Amino acid sequence: MEEMYEAALYETAAERADQMRQHLTDRALEDPDFRQKLLSDPKAVIADEFGIEVPKNFNVVVHQSDTNTLHISLPAGPELSEEQLEMIAAGLSCCV
Repeated sequence: MEEMYEAALYETAAERADQMRQHLTDRALEDPDFRQKLLSDPKAVIADEFGIEVPKNFNVVVHQSDTNTLHISLPAGPELSEEQLEMIAAGLSCCV
């Protein structure tokens, strides 16, 4: 039962993270100033856009693609720590 609960939390967090990423990407494509701020201070942008304060110990990295670079992001493993579960419960994305 606990595994099913963790899987459901992960799916919800992953879906929310995808929606947030899509919103940020769409805005960055439309607004060069927004794009620059997202590149230079993504935590501030997330706070402004979604009202979420990103914890200091949580990293947010924004990469700008170009024709000579391929970025590959690997998800976290299937096991979630207590800290990750707490972040999900707080509405933050822990794993993607």
